[in-house]
Amino acid sequence: MKTMQGHFKGVDGGSVFFQTWQPDTAARAIVFLAHGAAEHSGRYVHVAQYFVERGYMVAALDHIGHGMSDGTPGFIESFDHYIQNLEILRSQVHAEHPHLPCILLGHSMGGLIAANALLDFQEKYIACVLSGPAIQSDVAPPAWQIFIIRLLSRWWPRLGVLQLDASLVSRDPLVVDAYRQDRLVYSGKLSARQLVEMFSAMQRAQDHAHEITIPLLVLHGSADQLTAPSGSQFLYDHVGSTEKLLKIYPGLFHEIFNEPEHNEVLQDVLQWCDARL
Repeated sequence: MKTMQGHFKGVDGGSVFFQTWQPDTAARAIVFLAHGAAEHSGRYVHVAQYFVERGYMVAALDHIGHGMSDGTPGFIESFDHYIQNLEILRSQVHAEHPHLPCILLGHSMGGLIAANALLDFQEKYIACVLSGPAIQSDVAPPAWQIFIIRLLSRWWPRLGVLQLDASLVSRDPLVVDAYRQDRLVYSGKLSARQLVEMFSAMQRAQDHAHEITIPLLVLHGSADQLTAPSGSQFLYDHVGSTEKLLKIYPGLFHEIFNEPEHNEVLQDVLQWCDARL
């Protein structure tokens, strides 16, 4: 496996870290991976390795404010910055491998980024896989609190208002401990602006789901308490894709790629992607 790391200039002018993993032989396709809130692309090395060993190239970035990219942890000026930076990565990597088809894979907030990216750039991809996408959230505040958060976003946009519970990422205590010890994982509160931007992106994904028409695989753990499985069901029910599949894994927590059953999940994704090729 060949690996490469680098930086590119993001849409907001900040430096965005990215990395790629390639098989030693010719790749069959490129998987572009978008990670979730507060984490970073380095937590997906095992996912990348799994696909590289089976003939795929994988490319991932650290979103602005995450990992080794510039920006303020827990804060984003505009959700569109996530989408545009992902497109910069796709454009640059695909320019070096123009013959390879592109598949988009997004987890959690990365799934929300991916869903919104499809509304702008779905013609760039042959298929998309969403893992526990943040289309709806069990940790979303009630309407009156959202109103207050929107006010805070206007006047104190960087004020921290919501902290994610690390114990909910996986049923595997070793995964939870590694998550808590990872210096690149943000353990503080998400800002008012970050939440408002995410709520707006969730609404956009719901309102325009019918515009998504490419092959779509949606995966979710039934015991996910960070993003609601009902959001995946909603997306599956409302997308315009004729080629679509929803799979809910009984008892699995939020990070299905880091659950004890992760090999089953990865195999499901691989078989679905292979079929699209």
